[in-house]
Amino acid sequence: MNGTKEKVAEPQLEPVPLQLDRFIPYRLSVLTNTVSMVIASAYEREFGLTIPQWRVMAVLARYPDLSAIEVAERTAMDKVAVSRALQGLLDAKRVLRAFDKGDRRRSILRLSAAGQAVYTRVAPMALRYEAELLSALSPNDRRTLDRLLARLMEQAKSMQVSRDV
Repeated sequence: MNGTKEKVAEPQLEPVPLQLDRFIPYRLSVLTNTVSMVIASAYEREFGLTIPQWRVMAVLARYPDLSAIEVAERTAMDKVAVSRALQGLLDAKRVLRAFDKGDRRRSILRLSAAGQAVYTRVAPMALRYEAELLSALSPNDRRTLDRLLARLMEQAKSMQVSRDV
C-alpha cells in the first residue's frame, strides 16, 4: 500500500417500491374523489355547482363571515381553487362579499339568500349519499371509522405544524 486509503463503496440500497393500492394517502384521495364525484354529478346537473363551489358553500353555511383564507384553511383547499370557486359563486350571486371595517383588505363572505336556498336543497342530497355510503358499515364500524379519522387528522395536523417550524 502506498499510504492512501482506498474508498470502500457503500452498498446501494434498493428503492422500496411504492405500492399505491396499499398507500393510505393515495387510498384516501381516491375514496374522497370517488365519493365527491358521485354526489357532485347530482348537484352539478341540477345547480351547476362544481365540487370546490359546493365545499365553499358548505363551509360558509356552517361558518358564515369567514375570509377567503379562512375558507381555504377550513376546507384544506388550495387558495387558488377557493378563489376560483368564490368567483363563480359571486358571479352566480350565491355568495355575498363585504369588507372588514377594521381591515379593508379582508373580505367577509357569507351565503346570499340564493346561496342558502341552493345549500338547503343540496345538503339533504349529500346527507343521503353519506348514509348510503356508510350503510356498508355496522354502527360499531362507523364509530371506529370516525375515531380513526379524527386520530389521523390530528396526526396530520401535528406533522404539518412540525414541518412549518
